[in-house]
Amino acid sequence: MNLHTLSRSWLAGLTAVTLGASALFGTAHAATPPTDEVMTTGLAVTDDTVKVGILHSLTGTMAISETGSIQAEKLAIKQINEQGGILGRQIEYTVEDGASDWPTFAEKARKLLQGDKVATVFGCWTSASRKAVLPVFEQNNGLLYYPTFYEGLEQSKNVFYTGQEATQQILAALNWANEELGAKSFYLVGSDYIWPRTSMKIARTHIEKHLGGRVVGEDYYPLGNTQFGSLINKIKLKRPDLVFAAVVGGSNVAWFKQLKAAGMTADRMPMLTISVTEDEVLGIGKQNVEGFYSSMKYFQSLDIPSNKEFVAAFKKEYGDDAVIGDVTESAYLGPWLWKRAVEKAGSFDVDKVVAASDNMEWKEGMPHGYTKVDPNHHLWMRTRIGQWGSDGQAKVVWESDVIEPNPFPEGY
Repeated sequence: MNLHTLSRSWLAGLTAVTLGASALFGTAHAATPPTDEVMTTGLAVTDDTVKVGILHSLTGTMAISETGSIQAEKLAIKQINEQGGILGRQIEYTVEDGASDWPTFAEKARKLLQGDKVATVFGCWTSASRKAVLPVFEQNNGLLYYPTFYEGLEQSKNVFYTGQEATQQILAALNWANEELGAKSFYLVGSDYIWPRTSMKIARTHIEKHLGGRVVGEDYYPLGNTQFGSLINKIKLKRPDLVFAAVVGGSNVAWFKQLKAAGMTADRMPMLTISVTEDEVLGIGKQNVEGFYSSMKYFQSLDIPSNKEFVAAFKKEYGDDAVIGDVTESAYLGPWLWKRAVEKAGSFDVDKVVAASDNMEWKEGMPHGYTKVDPNHHLWMRTRIGQWGSDGQAKVVWESDVIEPNPFPEGY
């Protein structure tokens, strides 16, 4: 089965349960609507093409995490173009490098919106990069599809959040650790920027107020930090029931290797991370993560027909050794959500696309399963706990019901 066949069968399955395949494919086979009807706000749309932006870290400490997002977005765009494009137009993309530097992200976002006049942008990874570009998107009425699980406490007309917010990922994970692992004492560890700090604030509140547990330590380290010896010694002294970790980027390589060197393997120190996916495991080394847990909506190993087709298409495009993590899958969703909203709106204009997006639903067909776009621009989805095996893949050991997004939880 070739990529074209895979993408057609996957998309047919994705749409049949909601609008039906003809509703999504219709514009690709009908006469192309005139440009002045589908774009009235000066975007880079012609009779034949529409330009979008891809904005991620190709370099710097975050490149280890963001490379998969770029691959996924390019794959989705390729598949959409093979289906006939959007409103009869082929998607062209411009890739910009945020270079793991938040001011650079803002500069590149401004270039894409003001200079290139892109119809939408797929991009960012860290919350720091998203916070840096947010004013640019709001001031220019641009549209961003942001793929990373994050701390919540944000909602913007100009952003769709295709990863999980904290109540979906963190609270469910802590509840599981408390019930299944008997965890009562926790050591919180994170990289030193907004997402880990805010996530751990939410985690501490939940542990102390709702689980009746206690936090025995909490430490943060700069992005790119590679020295964790003193932290490991503190964890050994505190002997928590569980380490709850949000270390990101290249720091994860040093963190996990130093844990193993110190004898802190999963059988001696249970750890649940909210920041390690299959993409990070490639750099960390599968032998260094074995036995630890991650909380995500998606794992490559998911036994879902649509996921098997997605994995096959991804590996056909990028090689048999390519892996797919949670954020990579979330990045893949962005172009498809945008396509569906544009065709529902009959327009590339941002305000019309935003209005058309409310309550779009896929009961199946997405690689991670059920998906619904909430009016708060977050997605309804499940949380899963995966335990890392010796093959670098995660075995799903627990799955939640579908969780409604709640980016502004009371009491946190």
